[in-house]
Amino acid sequence: MQIKLKQKAVNTMVSKTTKITNEMGFHMRPANVFVTAMTKYSSNISITVNNKKIDGKSIMNIMASCIKCGSEITIECDGDDEQAMLDEAVSIIESGFGE
Repeated sequence: MQIKLKQKAVNTMVSKTTKITNEMGFHMRPANVFVTAMTKYSSNISITVNNKKIDGKSIMNIMASCIKCGSEITIECDGDDEQAMLDEAVSIIESGFGE
């Protein structure tokens, strides 16, 4: 008797640490820009700031975290399109959210 096991591809989480460069910080408009861009991805995203991990697809969680200019944050993405999501997230943050 021969048993075949299917191997499931295992996603590895990707992450990058960056700084908030927007003078006003990660306030409502940048949070909206960020969340709108991230919701098109199926992967999960979290933002770690001051040892607190928050949901990167939740505008309320981002705004409640009061992330100020100069804050160092770590973005973590996990899922099928994690690398593309991370690349766009970092690009948005490092561009100052287009402001």
